[in-house]
Amino acid sequence: MFRDYLRLMVFAVGLLLGVQVPGLIDQYQKRVDAHLQEAGQNLQAFQLTADKYFKGDLQALIQHYADSDDPVFQADSVSVRAVYQRYQVFTAEQRALQQPWYGVTWHMLVAANRSLLQETLNQYSYTVPLTPSAIGWGVAVGFLASFLIELFVLLLARIVGIGPFSRRAGQL
Repeated sequence: MFRDYLRLMVFAVGLLLGVQVPGLIDQYQKRVDAHLQEAGQNLQAFQLTADKYFKGDLQALIQHYADSDDPVFQADSVSVRAVYQRYQVFTAEQRALQQPWYGVTWHMLVAANRSLLQETLNQYSYTVPLTPSAIGWGVAVGFLASFLIELFVLLLARIVGIGPFSRRAGQL
């Protein structure tokens, strides 16, 4: 009986953890979008200048600033280049998050931007969404956690030699 309650508790914890996956991904996507919009706004005036004088080539504008004899323009080239590089990073990250759910999940596990992921985790607000994907994740993680714990306990019981599945139980 205790084992049944333990199994239910493990499933419940797994369920609650599983429903957090879509919420975490959603909050990460929103953070990426917010940073991308901010970087885009910071580049907007420079892009207008690049459109006017360099056929829209922002890198040519940055290089022009860097090659200038004016130390103010040289210093600005470093700042503009940094904002442009951030914009490119966020653009690539947003593109990676527009895959099917399994691609996004894999990206989050192995290739997510570490600083953005850490920001998201630091500011994460736990939710229990009742969306189909959250329910699916919750049930899957709950089942997997219950199954793996049960398997571990049964293997441990077999190794230790207790319970109905022990090596001794088959020998009379």
